[in-house]
Amino acid sequence: MGLTYNVYLNSQKIFGCKRCKTHLADFDDIISRNFRGQHGKAFLFSAVVNIKQAEAMERNMTTGRHVVRDILCSQCSETVGWKYDKAYEASEKYKEGKFILESELLCTVT
Repeated sequence: MGLTYNVYLNSQKIFGCKRCKTHLADFDDIISRNFRGQHGKAFLFSAVVNIKQAEAMERNMTTGRHVVRDILCSQCSETVGWKYDKAYEASEKYKEGKFILESELLCTVT
């Protein structure tokens, strides 16, 4: 397999994995702060870095049925959120290809 390299973000506010501090997302890539995850408050991001994606699965969520996949920190394999692959409701289609990171699983990296 080969070496994997981490992406280091250059921004005023960066979210990282709470467990190992690996950079995950830029604050400026937040689309919405109005989400809830298993651990409470969560953010919808347009882009994240340094993640591994699990297998896709259907889940019934508060906003309807979606095909999602868990996302894990590429450094320590901690689950940090999920990615929306498919939304069945027309009003939820904007989530497709976007990422949820759970606030409780994040830290701010300076």
